[in-house]
Amino acid sequence: MKFKLRRIDTYIIKQFLGTYIFAIALIISISVVFDINEKIDKFLSPDVPLKAIIFDYYLNFIPYFANLFSPLFTFIAVIFFTSKLADNSEIIAMLASGMSFKRLMVPYFISATIIALATFVLNAYIIPPANTTRIEFQNQYIRNKKVDYARNIQLEVEPGVIAYFDRYDARPNMGYRFSLEKFEGKKLVSRLTANSIKYDSLYQWTVIDYLIRDFDGMHEHISQGSRKDTTLTIVPSDFLISPTDAETMTTPELSTYISRQKQRGIGNIQNFEIEYHKRYASIMAAFILTTIGAALSSRKIKGGMGLNIGIGLGLSFSYILFLTVTSTFAISGYVSPMVAAWIPNIIYTFIAIFLYTKAPN
Repeated sequence: MKFKLRRIDTYIIKQFLGTYIFAIALIISISVVFDINEKIDKFLSPDVPLKAIIFDYYLNFIPYFANLFSPLFTFIAVIFFTSKLADNSEIIAMLASGMSFKRLMVPYFISATIIALATFVLNAYIIPPANTTRIEFQNQYIRNKKVDYARNIQLEVEPGVIAYFDRYDARPNMGYRFSLEKFEGKKLVSRLTANSIKYDSLYQWTVIDYLIRDFDGMHEHISQGSRKDTTLTIVPSDFLISPTDAETMTTPELSTYISRQKQRGIGNIQNFEIEYHKRYASIMAAFILTTIGAALSSRKIKGGMGLNIGIGLGLSFSYILFLTVTSTFAISGYVSPMVAAWIPNIIYTFIAIFLYTKAPN
């Protein structure tokens, strides 16, 4: 049977998406004012151009912040306009005309689908390049959070080839007390050690004051020199990992990066895995929070719409808080990143089902 939108469906969709956009505009405006107030001393510096503040920072800050809290805005929108419909007895009129609550939810889910798809596309492909510009601005003018130093780095360059840096400093692009070991199975066949190694360009390195030991059965061949150009399929960004790096990668880039880092034995990638799974979990979140919001606020109660909005805000903030807490557990290694991203959705799915069964019919 072919589904056809009715006038009431169009009305609810317009109310939903209109309130959603209004909530974004209102909260983002307040957030920008607070952000300006927090960073005003930095912005007033003569080294910070006004053009960069507007176009490099805030033009990229607004969509990032809006998309980050899209579940919150979705929930607020549903609670606000549904409570208004219930307060005006419009929900009662719809149900009295023979429309079931299940049928009433159709335009809600259409709106949630639009928001979920838009959120995923923005998260996966559009916002990451914008984040690169925003984070570069922050690192240059506000606070530099870029990691440019690391110690005790060990990773697999390619199968059977293990590289080790005692320390690496990105400012001079230099690594110190470097070694490169080649294995055939469990047998060590070659070992290069160097006092230092310099990164030149993509995969191009120069070892300085090096010693190479090649093992051939019981025989050992030694060669040494002051400088030697070599190709290593690693770059400093493979082990100089900043907390914000995950935000600058598109979803395909993020997937490739995670796979490559796991193959190389680098374990400090929980932030990247959490970001990857959260982008997919946010799709489900739009439907879960829409169901909770609609079921919770569709009843006309004596407390008026203010009570529904208060309960809705409490639930939405608890969802975001819960997601933050589980992410912290994932970073600490207590749970897997996938579990951390999906646990809030799983728990709130049960809440949604319970409230849906208690909704008016």
